[in-house]
Amino acid sequence: MTKVASVIHWFRLDLRLHDNLALRNAINEAENRKQILRPIYVIDPDIKNRVGCNRLRFLFQSLKNLDTSLRKINTRLYVIKGKAVECLPKLFDEWHVKFLTLQVDIDADLVKQDEVIEEFCEANNIFVVKRMQHTVYDFNSVVKKNNGSIPLTYQKFLSLVSDVQVKDIIQISKSVSDECKGNDYDSQDYDVPSLEEFGINESELSECKYPGGESEGLKRLDVYMAKKQWVCKFEKPKSSPNSIEPSTTVLSPYISHGCLSAKLFYHKLKQVESGSKHTLPPVSLMGQLMWREFYYTAGSGTKNFDKMEGNSVCTQIPWKKNDAHLKAWAEGKTGYPFVDAIMRQLKQEGWIHHLARHMVACFLTRGDLWISWEEGAKVFEDYLLDYDWSLNAGNWMWLSASAFFYKYYRVYSPIAFGKKTDKDGLYIRKYVPELKKYPSEFIYEPWKAPKGVQKTAGCVIGEGYPNRIVDHDKVHKENIQKMNAAYKINKEKKAMKRPRQ
Repeated sequence: MTKVASVIHWFRLDLRLHDNLALRNAINEAENRKQILRPIYVIDPDIKNRVGCNRLRFLFQSLKNLDTSLRKINTRLYVIKGKAVECLPKLFDEWHVKFLTLQVDIDADLVKQDEVIEEFCEANNIFVVKRMQHTVYDFNSVVKKNNGSIPLTYQKFLSLVSDVQVKDIIQISKSVSDECKGNDYDSQDYDVPSLEEFGINESELSECKYPGGESEGLKRLDVYMAKKQWVCKFEKPKSSPNSIEPSTTVLSPYISHGCLSAKLFYHKLKQVESGSKHTLPPVSLMGQLMWREFYYTAGSGTKNFDKMEGNSVCTQIPWKKNDAHLKAWAEGKTGYPFVDAIMRQLKQEGWIHHLARHMVACFLTRGDLWISWEEGAKVFEDYLLDYDWSLNAGNWMWLSASAFFYKYYRVYSPIAFGKKTDKDGLYIRKYVPELKKYPSEFIYEPWKAPKGVQKTAGCVIGEGYPNRIVDHDKVHKENIQKMNAAYKINKEKKAMKRPRQ
């Protein structure tokens, strides 16, 4: 008996139906050839060792929402458990796959994985279609326009895309015919797994403030785009890193997972800004989206972009290893309440304000602890709902003054920075509750409180809350000198490599 051939769309960072040209290509191909359509998502069982519980919950919620949306157009999501390079070739044989669609990704691990899969497809006469649909712009075209070099400044990037027309998004609403459904359509073997299957007790997790999924992302987008005046007046530096409720849109987790198209966000922002006075990049909401595009372009054209060594844009700095300090930072136990509150919010909720990220990243690296930005990037990869390979690496290089930003002497104070927008420390009181009864004058510097005040507040420093692991006033000055020396050495090395005239 002849097997019916299959067409596959492989979902990765495009967990949506809107603005998904690769999925539409797969649907059209299946319909035209009268073949079985199987939209798939591959989950590596090891994911629980690399991704924090909150991020995994967001992913599974997004997959369930995607499955619901696909069923509305008479297909479904097939969730495959295993390593893609091992399980997909077997499935391609079993399902008699002749056509594969997917999006272009730049994460180094995904690129290696794709090379293996595409090599198998070429050897087995499987036609592969890849679409650029995770960004507003085609980053390869931007690099080509810049004579094959990545733009090293934000302003240079903006100049390269200033005249590029952004295409309208496509929608998928037409139902898939019954003849394109496989006989395994109702099989529970391909259902979205529960957190319990991965050893996570969902009842023990913190409140889910940001549910995953395309439906939630679109709803959140509509809510914020309806606030036209707020959008037009938005300025990144004037938003608060320590407000109890977010002072920004929190659309980033939906964009990073592909539940919300960056291109749709772009068009919606353009509509809101049209005909109205509004702030401009880099501080506007559009400016924030363009930062993402800038880092994607830089990441796509730079080898070892997520590492210090072998990274052509990254200054080589002799960071030190200190596991105890790294652990204290990651767990919110540095003895600096503002830093600790930020890290605890990150661990509990999976999201922190971008200026809060600036604070803790500077503290870990050039500001206080002198620990490599690569270590901080790993912690963010674990905890952040909106983890994005290129943005994570790019931002950490920026904030450690390793690339893109070089004013290393501008250091965030773990005391003064938070006081600007929250002098009474309400944010600290929420996320570092052991200090909630401290008087406002000591909430950022509890070690300065007299012993009697500490006892009255119910928390003695060194017992109920840790002592400072470093003295900021002393170490940040020492670290500026270390940065100065590292920059000098790097400058001399570059000069030696230049060809003599």
